[in-house]
Amino acid sequence: MRILLTTLVAASLAAAPAFAATANCARAVDHTALDVTALKTQLMVVALTCQHQDKYDAFVRKFQPDLQAQDKSLNAYFSRAGGRASAKQRDDYVTNLANVQSQTGLRQGSLFCDRTVGVFDEVMALKTGELAEYAAAKAVAAQPINVSDCGAAAAPTRTASNTRRKS
Repeated sequence: MRILLTTLVAASLAAAPAFAATANCARAVDHTALDVTALKTQLMVVALTCQHQDKYDAFVRKFQPDLQAQDKSLNAYFSRAGGRASAKQRDDYVTNLANVQSQTGLRQGSLFCDRTVGVFDEVMALKTGELAEYAAAKAVAAQPINVSDCGAAAAPTRTASNTRRKS
């Protein structure tokens, strides 16, 4: 399992410099897609690291419509922000997001599973349609890209410490 996480870390570090430096403008729907993708990635890393693939599979089954809708929104965001390079930028983003989660697991060592497996219980207690709000409230991961709000004059850039949407 450590080899898999180390491989994810190494692969994402190679892609990080070119993509992380890009500042993108995102609408509320884009922020939601980024938040849900961060949550989904966190749960994937927890499942792989802590041998809870069955919990991840149950999560995906329960929230499949929500996840598909957010994935569509994520693709639309990267298409708008990245043009022809959108597929590569999206792949780099997802890889870097997994890297952020994997690094957290590596830093926490044996405590990682104890600290994170409970997220599955929290998520599975949600009703369909509540996933996006939960993901936004939890701020489960630092986003590996800088994203500013579209249309807001001098809007602050979203970073690890500033990841909430403006109403």
